[in-house]
Amino acid sequence: MKITRFEDLECWQEARKLTKMVYDVIKKDNKFQKDLRLRGQIQSSSGSVMANIAEGFIRYSNKEFLQFLFIAMASASEVQSHLYIALDQGYINKKEFNKIYDQADKTARMISNLIKYLRTKTTKPTKQTK
Repeated sequence: MKITRFEDLECWQEARKLTKMVYDVIKKDNKFQKDLRLRGQIQSSSGSVMANIAEGFIRYSNKEFLQFLFIAMASASEVQSHLYIALDQGYINKKEFNKIYDQADKTARMISNLIKYLRTKTTKPTKQTK
């Protein structure tokens, strides 16, 4: 399958699932909803995974795309770190923690694999060299 849009990337699809899981678990707990700082940070970091994959995809070179993918991977780790706070505060249970943590890990591994792949490829042509 040829990838023509960022939505075609499996890592973006998994990042979207991660973001949905984060938003869904927040909706279930009133205390989590009221913790505006943590809620905002975990929502922002999960959305950042998706956004950085998308933004990097549209760049003109693999080098730029790689930079955004590294940021996306870091954002997935940030989600995992915020999950510990949510668990420690009793906003989520261990089962929810594990489910979302594993999704963040899966997403990060997929991004890492894409990074490895792109490092073996030549630079995408720019508008000036087409």
